Amino acid sequence: MQVTTIGVDLAKNVFQVHGIAENDDVLFNRPLRRAQFLPFFAKLEPCLIGMESCSSAHHWARELTALGHEVRLIPPTYVKPYVKRGKSDAIDAEAICEAVTRPTMRFVAIKTVEQKALLSLHRARDLLVRQRTQLINGLRGLVAEFGVYIPRGLARVIGFAEGITLGEVLDLPDIGNEVIRNLSEQLMALHTRIRWYEERLKQVAKEDARVRLLRTIPGVGAVPASAIIASIGDGHQFRNGREFAAWLGLTPANKSSGGKEKLGRITKMGDQYLRSLLVVGMTSLVRQTRSHPERASKWLTSLLERKPARVATVAMANKTARIVWAVLTRDEPYSPRTAA
Repeated sequence: MQVTTIGVDLAKNVFQVHGIAENDDVLFNRPLRRAQFLPFFAKLEPCLIGMESCSSAHHWARELTALGHEVRLIPPTYVKPYVKRGKSDAIDAEAICEAVTRPTMRFVAIKTVEQKALLSLHRARDLLVRQRTQLINGLRGLVAEFGVYIPRGLARVIGFAEGITLGEVLDLPDIGNEVIRNLSEQLMALHTRIRWYEERLKQVAKEDARVRLLRTIPGVGAVPASAIIASIGDGHQFRNGREFAAWLGLTPANKSSGGKEKLGRITKMGDQYLRSLLVVGMTSLVRQTRSHPERASKWLTSLLERKPARVATVAMANKTARIVWAVLTRDEPYSPRTAA
């Protein structure tokens, strides 16, 4: 019998494949070594292949699509309900095979090589930013043990570290000065590397027409705009702006029951990196509104009068996500009149 659907449990070296026929009979559930993976699928007739959207999934999806197969990526959370009992590669592959055939299942769009390359810029920058924050906290805590206080703020800490690297010596024992100098040099090197990533992202933002479109939206800069393009492309995988906002985790959690509608806090179930970038961008917009109220929109001004600043920034991020979807799908710049 011909294989119609295959569930693949991905791994680094050993993959598990579970195949069924049109009448749902199990034809195989076997492991494959990495070198056997593509030759195995090259011998099969085109069929439906399901995989969890995890590390290396987009690479294998592109490779299998080139062989003529239809590949669908599933969020791992949506596969879990189909696991019958226990935990093994064979059980997971069977669950994926079952989940990929469900008519109401939601899938992840397969990213192109260009999208993954652009996304690698963001992932590397985010990693270095977290390392820099960790190093700053460690440095501030270390010098505080000697009674030296570094004011809060990135510019203040970078200024302190730059002074140390240029030869400034604290009134400390030699070993203490050596440790602080080494940490300061490491911090400055990290800061320089992060600046390189930011400049590279600005260069990409100038070259990509879709990024330039998104930058017409208030509060959306080069970094969030390029991250959105790298993550969702043209946005047509979402039916509407609210679905995109829900994917980001910016919509309220629905806890309704018994005919009574009850909405909670935002779900935070989506892409944390994109969500944080949008919220930070809206925080900057709120600060601009307070400094120059004459330039702000009436909606945001009235929202700040009724709600706390943090609630307002999240609400604005939700609205901005919908605007982002509209701008991408319509392929036209943001217009306040049409977005209102």
